[in-house]
Amino acid sequence: MFPKLAHYGSDVILVVMISCVLLVFASFLVPLFFVKIILDVASLLAAAFTLYFFRDPDRTPAKSGDEFVVSPADGKIVFVGETEEPEFLRSRAKMVSIFMSPVNVHVNRVPLDGTVKFLKYIKGEYIVAFDEKSSERNERMLIGIENKGQRVLFKQIAGFIARRIVCELSDGQEVRAGERFGMIKFGSRVDVLLPMNCELKVKAGAKTLGGSTILGVLRNE
Repeated sequence: MFPKLAHYGSDVILVVMISCVLLVFASFLVPLFFVKIILDVASLLAAAFTLYFFRDPDRTPAKSGDEFVVSPADGKIVFVGETEEPEFLRSRAKMVSIFMSPVNVHVNRVPLDGTVKFLKYIKGEYIVAFDEKSSERNERMLIGIENKGQRVLFKQIAGFIARRIVCELSDGQEVRAGERFGMIKFGSRVDVLLPMNCELKVKAGAKTLGGSTILGVLRNE
């Protein structure tokens, strides 16, 4: 069955597919056989990678409930620790950082039920996303959600290859855990900042599935 594709990548998919078709037609005009093969193979690989990158599988949270925080992204957890969060939580917070390689599904999902209370886009650099400095130096989108007094902030962080962040959320929007809301194109990182009363369910090195893996459980004070 043909994979479902993310609409966030429709512009890129169109450009790549047109380019691939043009390359195939151009190969017919090249007299050298090995050059024809190179052009055809390059076109096939480019088309296949683009369709693979923008795949968008359906996901269901492993558990449901206001207290559960699910992963907003597919990838590998590269950091679990504590930090100060001055933008939305305005307190010390637990942080989970997820690195998304180019082969991961890149559609991002809402981590918890609630209301969007904070949106902030910050221009920045494009250092490699697995470097912890990228969290504060790279181009990024900050999104804060509140649910029954509990606040969670997460960041879409552009990486060395990624040069475009897509976020379709709006201030005041009601959201549900696992809903699609955007993506970061071609390799990136997502940081999730949780209140100190959150009971983490993951460790560094673990693999995550966006919209499914439980990162933590929010506990009332």
